[in-house]
Formats: sequence, structure tokens, C-alpha cells
Amino acid sequence: MIITVAGEKKEIAEGTNLRKLIEIEQVETPQYVTVSINEEFVEQGGFDDRYLQEGDEVEFLYFMGGGR
Repeated sequence: MIITVAGEKKEIAEGTNLRKLIEIEQVETPQYVTVSINEEFVEQGGFDDRYLQEGDEVEFLYFMGGGR
């Protein structure tokens, strides 16, 4: 099936959950990533239960602190 990851179309196997996609995409520091699917945020505790669907749009977001 085809999904969009960070604006790029990708083919993945049916039955792929969000945790597996994070592995496939080799996301750095997955414990700190925030994920949105179709502009809805997914809680980290739900990565194993959220299965991707044809046409989903996935974004990996990193929030950075800083400043003084």
C-alpha cells in the first residue's frame, strides 16, 4: 500500500503499525519523536496499536528546547 511519509510517497506492507514504520524509517531517538497521521497526533503509547492505512500521511516531529 502507498502512504506519504514527510511528503514522500512510500510503499509499505499492509498490516504495518506505527512502531514498525519508525523502525523502517530509521527514526533517530524514537523515544522523543512525536508523530502525526493525517494531521492527528498519536500518543507514544499507541504506536503499537496504530496500523497504517492506504493514503495515510505521516509526519515525524521533533520539538527542540533551547534558548536562555
